Amino acid sequence: MSPKMVKESVIRLMTRLALKHGAVNLSQGFPNECPPAKIRLALAHAVLSGNVSSSNEASRLSHATEKDLSDSIVSVLTEASDETPGIGALTDELNQYSPPMGRADARRAVSAYYDRLYDYDISEDNITLTLGATEAVATALRTICCPGDKVVIFEPFHEIYPSQCGIFYLDPLYVTMHASVDEGSWSYDYGELKDAIVNSKTKALILNTPHNPTGKVFSHEELKAIVDLCIENDVYIITDEIYEHMTYPDDNNTPREHILIPKEFPEAAGRTLICNSLGKSASATGWRLGWCLHPPHLSDLYRGVHDQMVCMAPHAMQFASMAYFTLPRDYFEKELRVRYQSRVSMLAEALDEVGFGIIHPEGAYYLFADYRGVSQLRDLTPMDAAMYLMHEVGVAVVPGDNFYGKAIDEGKKIFKVCCVQVNG
Repeated sequence: MSPKMVKESVIRLMTRLALKHGAVNLSQGFPNECPPAKIRLALAHAVLSGNVSSSNEASRLSHATEKDLSDSIVSVLTEASDETPGIGALTDELNQYSPPMGRADARRAVSAYYDRLYDYDISEDNITLTLGATEAVATALRTICCPGDKVVIFEPFHEIYPSQCGIFYLDPLYVTMHASVDEGSWSYDYGELKDAIVNSKTKALILNTPHNPTGKVFSHEELKAIVDLCIENDVYIITDEIYEHMTYPDDNNTPREHILIPKEFPEAAGRTLICNSLGKSASATGWRLGWCLHPPHLSDLYRGVHDQMVCMAPHAMQFASMAYFTLPRDYFEKELRVRYQSRVSMLAEALDEVGFGIIHPEGAYYLFADYRGVSQLRDLTPMDAAMYLMHEVGVAVVPGDNFYGKAIDEGKKIFKVCCVQVNG
């Protein structure tokens, strides 16, 4: 695939059109609420003081209350002392370069996060802080693949995956997931997946679960099949896990859990790169603070690619991320699920009532809506249907054919709706 095939993001195009036409933006997945106060205060402290306050900032931020952090900011602004140099300090650390792989204490906080939530042990030496999950995935592709190699991608897909393949002269191999409204699920053909992985030029598979845009949460059985095929054929797995905490119960109210591949399938740990970000879970999409867990034998190469592409993630955000990684378990395991499930359910019910075909998502916060049951839209192309909604209803969505590379007809009567900005 040539870089000439790389195109502007249609998702962000629809966001710009929403702003232009004054439409409600249900196209791009960014929240309309603030990040938790604790991490905003940690960031403010970092930017204003420029310096750390203790030898163990992760522990301090974990135990500090919002009032403690507010008071420290006031102290920086008004009461310089030996312990708190104040806004006029002569030295500054946190607004300057960090080590390319990220602050050691922030990487230790990532490691502690996986130990606490997944009982998974990962050394800080095999963690790199990145410029969001987008860069984490791009760096993983360049670390593993060479021009002409093939990368397996499930479609519908997030639009960045084939574009990143194009930038690095890689060829996507698409495995199509098909919707079953009757069964309320998305599935793919195992034979199609096997054919793509067995290809002699296939070097990597990108796995996004919970999945954007369908909301599919890959099951243990599906993940085991993927792991086995990748091990048998010497293929790396690159995961995109930014919706890890947004999984919803099934019809029997049985919780769905996010599965961390190297923990659940340790035989795959040496060929799995975990890419993630705090952007969605912390409502901080503008911070561009992500990370990658990479196998030890890839750490030096991964960090070299990362260094030469972006140098580092924003230093002050790295510092503030320690307040995120030490948030209470209930924030990750309960609060986020309840928050987004209510929004997804409310919008899904509203769309269903007016004739849209909806498969209720198992995770993430998107709806892939079939508009053939809506008389005003059924004869329109996806872009024309999206523009009708923009002009006549005042809502911005994304045309469904934007998310397919092979089975484009599958997306011709669909658009994607983001539920994150719906207040339930």
